[in-house]
Amino acid sequence: MSADLEQAKALLDKGNDTCVLCQAGNRHTSWERGVKPLLTWLEHGVDLRGYSAADKVVGKAAAFLYVLLGVRAVYAPVMSRQAKAVLERHGISASWDVLTEAIRNRTDTGFCPMETAVWDMDDPAEALAAIKKKVIELNG
Repeated sequence: MSADLEQAKALLDKGNDTCVLCQAGNRHTSWERGVKPLLTWLEHGVDLRGYSAADKVVGKAAAFLYVLLGVRAVYAPVMSRQAKAVLERHGISASWDVLTEAIRNRTDTGFCPMETAVWDMDDPAEALAAIKKKVIELNG
C-alpha cells in the first residue's frame, strides 16, 4: 500500500469524513455521503489525477467517477464486485475489507439507486450522465 493510500485510509478511519484523497501531503476531504463529493470535484474541475482515495463505500457508480477523476488507488471498507472490476479495468488499484455483490440502499430494502443506474454500463462518460440524471430524479 502506498504512503498516500495509507494516509487517506488513516484519515478516513479516525475522522468524520466519508471520503479522503491524498497525494504527496495534499489532501481533499468530504463528509458528504454517496457520490456527491466526487460529482462536486468533477464539476469544479479539481485536479485529482494521481491521488489515492479512501471512501466509506464504493459501488460501481463511484468507481466510474474515480476513473473520471484520474485517481490511482481506491480503498473502501465496503466495495462492490462491479466497482472492483471497473477500477481494475482502468488500471486503478482497488482494496477493500468487504467485497459484496452490490451496494444496498440506505434503508436496506434493495440496491443503491446509483449502483442500479450504472449496472449495465461500461463507459465512464455514459455512467456520468446516468449518475447525474439519477441525482436529479432523487432530489426532484
